[in-house]
Formats: sequence, C-alpha cells, structure tokens
Amino acid sequence: MTGDATARAAALPIWKGPVEPRPLAGGITNTNFTVQDGGRRYVVRVGGDIPLHGVLRFNERAASEAAAAAGISPAVIHAEPGVLVLAFVEGRTLTPADVRERAMQTRILPLLRRVHCEMPDHLRGPVLAFWVFHVIRDYAHTIRDGGHRLAPLLDGWLATATRLERAVGRIDLVLGHNDLLAANFIDDGKRIWLVDWDYAGFNSPLFDLGGLASNSELAEADRLWLLEAYFDRPIDDELARQSRAMLTASLLREAMWSMVSELHSAIEFDFKAYTEENLARFERSLEAFDAMERP
Repeated sequence: MTGDATARAAALPIWKGPVEPRPLAGGITNTNFTVQDGGRRYVVRVGGDIPLHGVLRFNERAASEAAAAAGISPAVIHAEPGVLVLAFVEGRTLTPADVRERAMQTRILPLLRRVHCEMPDHLRGPVLAFWVFHVIRDYAHTIRDGGHRLAPLLDGWLATATRLERAVGRIDLVLGHNDLLAANFIDDGKRIWLVDWDYAGFNSPLFDLGGLASNSELAEADRLWLLEAYFDRPIDDELARQSRAMLTASLLREAMWSMVSELHSAIEFDFKAYTEENLARFERSLEAFDAMERP
C-alpha cells in the first residue's frame, strides 16, 4: 500500500519535474509525504474514503479549503480523488505536554473560536455533521458485525451513551475540527496552525473542547479554565454536567474508533493497546460523570 501511495504522490501532474516523496510520520487514516519541487515543499496526503469512520474526502477538502481561506490551515495546492496537496508549514508539531502548558492553551483557544465561528463563512458545497452519539451507535453495529472480542459489552456502552446524550441536551451548532490531537497543531514560532480535517463537521463546541482536554490529558483545572474562557462566563452546574458528558462520550467514541480499526485497518499501529488505553480513560471519566449525577 505504501509503495502504491508513493507512486501516486510522485506521479501528480502538478510537479515541475521528477520528485521523490518522503514519508511523513503520524498518519493513521492517510499515507502522508513531503515533496520538494521547484524550490518549495509540499505535504501530500494520499487516502480514499473510509465510510466505516465517516471519513469522506470531499468533506475533508471542503474543510481544508475553508480553513486555508480563514488563515487557519495551510493552502490547498491541488486536490483529486484520494489525494490532497497542501503547502508545507515550517514549524514544530505540538505534543500533549505542550498543550498542557497554560501559555499554549491561551494561544490555541482563539484559534478554536475562529474554527467554530469564521470557517463556516468560507465553506463551499455539502459538508457533513459530526454527532458523536450517532458515531457511537454506528460503530456499535460495525463492532458487533465484525465479531470483535469486546462486542458483549456493547449494550452497556450504548445505554451509557444514551444517558450521556440526554445530559448534553440542546447544543449550539458550530463547525468542529473533531480531532484535536496535539499533533494536529503546528507552531511556526509566530502562530499556531491547525491541520488534518478528516473528521470536520458541524457539531457542538463542547466536543472540540472535550477532545482538546482528553487527547492531551489536561488537568481538571485547565479543562475548566478552557470552558470558562471559551464561553466567557463562570461554569454553572448545567455546563459542568454537559461538558463532562461530552468528554466522556468522546472517550467512548475514541475507544470504539480503535475497535473498528482493529477489525478493518491495514495500517501498522497497535490498535488493541489504544483501545484499552481509551477504555480506561472512558471509565474514569464516566465515574466522574456519575458522581455529578448523585444527589
């Protein structure tokens, strides 16, 4: 598969001459390369639709182009089915430890607001929604149909997801990135860029806020600070309950994403260990949510 992707990246019609795509580490849903051509560097993302995960490349392209137009993400240079070419950003990919620093959180937060509020002005064509509870229910069908080792636990998880969805209640609808891993932020020394729009779609801002906190394992004080700073008001009981419910659901979704990947992904990655890690984090977050529910 990697050889085919390399050949595909090298054969794109946009190059001025022969190129040698170099693998770029980090992709789990794509095969990524850097390419040097005509004195400039580019990132080439090679990957088709992944309906099992709700990844459709027309949607990724629309979000990537809107993010570029809003100055949030690098420019889209070329797109064709299964390939997206972006301008290369010279900078440092963030780590979870970086995101756990309050100074970095103060830089990320206004960028997140711009994603939610400015990017829709630049969107063109159809764009998906990303509702974590639908994703969980759909993943459950795939996990059950595939005979996954943890399929007997699905009924309990689905019942929990229903409780969490009720706790989230009515939402504000924004455009979400929906995959706020630390590695999707690049710091060029002057500003933060946000990349990889595979899962972009309309959603509650609580999902991105929860994902940012859970993916980088922020301390509770930092998670609450993000909530207060984003909404510009003190956290009341309702917001605390909604945010904890969404955070918990995001961890269940991540674990189930990994279970589906165990069954269907051809990419070399220890999905089983990733499943177990996220299930443990889900259980801890669920305990915190249940404690809020008790009188």
